[in-house]
Amino acid sequence: MPSEKKLKAKNITVGFEIPALVKESLTIQDLVEWCGVENDYLNIHYDKVAAQKEGLPDCLVQGTYKLCLLGRMITDWLGESGNLISISVRYTGMDFPGSTLTCRGKINSITNQKDSRIFNLVIWVVNEKGDKTAEGKASILIK
Repeated sequence: MPSEKKLKAKNITVGFEIPALVKESLTIQDLVEWCGVENDYLNIHYDKVAAQKEGLPDCLVQGTYKLCLLGRMITDWLGESGNLISISVRYTGMDFPGSTLTCRGKINSITNQKDSRIFNLVIWVVNEKGDKTAEGKASILIK
């Protein structure tokens, strides 16, 4: 949910953890809908038999779905207070239907500009088992 209050750049310090975003119990419907968003219907994302033929235990959650959740976590927190400048993610593990994904982020450096600040974040996704299945970085600008 977007922030109700305008964020103040001066109040955000290195080590600050942004509010987590939790997506509980992913469903096949979630994966099918994401296929539609991307216009990428690779069947291992919605057909368990096809996934098992490829050696997977179940349908595979798309990496880009996790990237989208991380972006949403950041923009929900920012609200109208700033802009997401860049985001990149490396996928480090697989998730399947039924997974609960928790997105987290923390400020790891700050660059002062003339009339704004750029905050660099480390971001990651952890599943219900505690496995980190995506990790990356993002930069945001807050005036």
